[in-house]
Amino acid sequence: MRIDILCLFPEMFASPFEQSIVKRAKERAIIDIVVHNIRDHTHDKHRTVDDYSCGGGPGMLLKPEPIFEAVEAIKEQTNPGEIPIILLTPQGRLFTQQVARELASCSHLMLVCGHYEGVDERVREHLATDEISIGDYVLSGGELAAMVVVDAIARLLPGALGSQVSLNSDSHNDGLLEYPQYTRPKTYRGWSVPSVLLSGNHGEIALWRRREAILRTAKQRPDLLRKATLSTEERKWISESLSSQK
Repeated sequence: MRIDILCLFPEMFASPFEQSIVKRAKERAIIDIVVHNIRDHTHDKHRTVDDYSCGGGPGMLLKPEPIFEAVEAIKEQTNPGEIPIILLTPQGRLFTQQVARELASCSHLMLVCGHYEGVDERVREHLATDEISIGDYVLSGGELAAMVVVDAIARLLPGALGSQVSLNSDSHNDGLLEYPQYTRPKTYRGWSVPSVLLSGNHGEIALWRRREAILRTAKQRPDLLRKATLSTEERKWISESLSSQK
């Protein structure tokens, strides 16, 4: 998979993409990440990428010309066909695990990082094929959002993780938050690992983990639980559990 990132501060990506799972995926040729400086596609001596907003208002907007030309240059060098061009913006659809899986199925993506007050509307209307937001808050630029998106995608690619089984228990993979996890020592400062996890009974352990995942989701993210796939018995159990804790 190839991901091209268009931004104003390519130096920001040097360290994050040379660590952990993303680094391993790059070394195994599972993913190819190419970062481009939008300023390289300007034509004036000051390498101007922004300008005032028409009609007035605070802040500056990224101009359309260098972004369009950067995308066109990349497509000419790599793939002239259709490539998802994703604008990272607070106005985009919310990035979720489901969206990460959707993007991980692509062979080539482009991520466009906004900055300042955003980008000229013509980039959104006539260039971007999708818009994504990593949350309901505003960042100084799209670079951090691009790091989040790339990391979430990279770990889904076959061979990136030491064990693909790890994906199955991740939070949000099945619509639930992950169950509690423990390691040694068995007792620390008087707090003990639940005995069921030390029982060796894999059926009981699986049941405990499933119920704990449901319970944690109900307490911390009830909005997720409403959409989760639960059996009639599980819905009855969680209703009784929550009622008994009131």
